Amino acid sequence: MFAVSDAGLSAPDKDARIAELEAALATAHADITARDILIDTLRVQLARLKRMQFGKASEKLSHEIAQLELTLEELEAEAATVSLRRVDPATLDRPAPVRALPAHLPREEQRIEPEHGNCTCPDCGGTLRPLGQDSDEMLDAVPVRWRVVRIIRPKYSCRACEKVVQAAAPVKAIARGKATFGTLAHVVVAKFDHHLPLYRQTEMMAAQGIDIDRSTLAGWAGQASALLDPIVSRIREVGLTAAKIHTDDTPVPMLDPGRGKAATGRIWAYVVDDRGAGATTPPLVWYQFTQDRTGSHPQQQLASFTGFLQADGYAGYDKLYTTSRVTEVACWAHFRRKIFDIHATKPTSLTTDLLARIANLYRIEDDIRGAPPDVRRRGRLKRTAPLIEALRTALDDALRRLSPKSEMAKAIAYGRKRWTALTRFLDDGRLEIDNNIAERAIRSIAIGRKNWLFAGSKAGGEHAAAIYTVIETCKLNGVEPQAYIADVIAKIAGNWPASRWDELMPWNWRPDFQMIAEAA
Repeated sequence: MFAVSDAGLSAPDKDARIAELEAALATAHADITARDILIDTLRVQLARLKRMQFGKASEKLSHEIAQLELTLEELEAEAATVSLRRVDPATLDRPAPVRALPAHLPREEQRIEPEHGNCTCPDCGGTLRPLGQDSDEMLDAVPVRWRVVRIIRPKYSCRACEKVVQAAAPVKAIARGKATFGTLAHVVVAKFDHHLPLYRQTEMMAAQGIDIDRSTLAGWAGQASALLDPIVSRIREVGLTAAKIHTDDTPVPMLDPGRGKAATGRIWAYVVDDRGAGATTPPLVWYQFTQDRTGSHPQQQLASFTGFLQADGYAGYDKLYTTSRVTEVACWAHFRRKIFDIHATKPTSLTTDLLARIANLYRIEDDIRGAPPDVRRRGRLKRTAPLIEALRTALDDALRRLSPKSEMAKAIAYGRKRWTALTRFLDDGRLEIDNNIAERAIRSIAIGRKNWLFAGSKAGGEHAAAIYTVIETCKLNGVEPQAYIADVIAKIAGNWPASRWDELMPWNWRPDFQMIAEAA
């Protein structure tokens, strides 16, 4: 890092120079250490804030997270730059292990010949012969490539009978419109998966010389939603046949023109995902938009459902549990969060002990995740059940000592009131310890609503719920949403038979890599 030249220096001067360089080196190392410590600290703070964000989220908290992420990105980029500068140049020629780039991406070759040509040796003038070659691949990014597809249908006439022969016009994504099915897919995925509101998309298109009104893009998104309706309906039908559903909801601002301000709607998520219990059945999720948060909405959605419902303690689900059809499974993450909120403000030996006990339950869950239900059940009964019984005793002891009006007593009472539902997972390996599956399903909405701001109407909220249903179910099944939507809406518009809907479902659909490249 530092070079020392002793030419013309006396021994004392050399010693002083060496001491100066050693001090500079120590300062540099201290700066690097301080930056590394700061990066670690910011990562911890960011993780803590993200845990809080999906509990009691606020715009202020989201802004703080965004600022921390930007700061962390800058520090990590600086650390990477400094690390590169510290690498011994002699090692730079050594090949580093790199994951192969996807085979379906188009390749563009750039051949670099020797500066003096490939025929004559620059040293002796002899004839060069091929010896082999070195090759290296790099991932390159280019702006979204827009193109115009021109459909030409030649006409032919019969010389004998004058009959005119011409191919039928292909089905269009928008009647008398100028958008392909791939364009519709791009617009809705950019808005609902990449969180780019339509007005930003119009700005990005304008930068490439394409003048499209925001209202036109809104119409395209609505058409895509309408075409996807059979897929959305089928996802819900399949979901309702499951033995277990996870559910949660999140607020969504909605314009209320009559009052001149925004009201608060809700988007509900209903998730089927049994991969944690080793199931091979496809995971799925469907969403519902409502203008309020009354219990009638989950009751209507799950009117034909029979099985286990994993949810938080919202009272709107209670009528479902009073039937003989639906069995409540409570969420340990919600219970833990109530204790953690108190611990974060004023940690005590009680909160520390309870959080440690719950953490032990989760460690066991990590060990048995993905195992078959019977294996999970045996593991829980052997390892988890004794811990939960000891935890129940500790909670009851604490309740006897605490004031009933204290926040800690209220948090413990929340768990003890739902103890049967909280411990139901012990005796059934299909069940999960918490409802994090549903919480993950609403995170994309929590992120997206900051960008598309609000639902403009009830119909707009329902369109959003439908598109989220398709996009998130695709992602659960490892399917690229844009390629899927482009292909499926084209087939639906082309009168795909209703008897073959299942072939188009995300878990049955198979990608064409060429089509993925074109959709992207």
